[in-house]
Amino acid sequence: MLFKIILILHIVFGATGLILGSFILVRKKGDVLHKNLGKIFTLAMILTGLCAFYLSYEHPNLFLFIVGVFTIYLSFSGYRMIDLKKVHLGQKPKFVDTIATISMLLASLAFLYFGIRLLLHSQLFGLVLLLFGTISLRLCYTDYKAYSGKVTDKMYWLKNHIGRMTGAYVAALTAFLVVNNTFLPDVLVWSLPGLIAGIFISRTIKKLN
Repeated sequence: MLFKIILILHIVFGATGLILGSFILVRKKGDVLHKNLGKIFTLAMILTGLCAFYLSYEHPNLFLFIVGVFTIYLSFSGYRMIDLKKVHLGQKPKFVDTIATISMLLASLAFLYFGIRLLLHSQLFGLVLLLFGTISLRLCYTDYKAYSGKVTDKMYWLKNHIGRMTGAYVAALTAFLVVNNTFLPDVLVWSLPGLIAGIFISRTIKKLN
């Protein structure tokens, strides 16, 4: 019974995030509506990720767990960037920011470790773990540079806000595609949305330089 309730909540929160995320991506940024919808989107994504933890534990699903980790970290850290606008001037992170980065670092090392193990056993899902592990490790390094006073770019916060919130949206979209995929190879569905989003995010951030 509890599993069904959590599953329904997971679907509701995930659908809310996808709908709001799609709307936010195509409309004007920075106004009051954008900020209010962004708060709802962030909360929906975090709750979706928490539900994913429970679901992946009750019915073991490594991909769902990975997406849950990414969804929570990206949405939380992306939202926190709004309050870290003066990092380039030496602003220090709060305790929750440090905990989030350390948690993501541990997860990224686990992704890389298990990814290598799966590949050694000829399991293609290992590629997915290596991809997610590499991306998350890079994000943690970005946090480290910022929190240790090695960032001078005044647009750091905005670039990372855009990149991480978009990343959270793509994580949810990837989960949706994986669940509903009936004809494409699984490894392609697992990886392609992230790769396309990476190109999109990179091009968008370059415009801010």
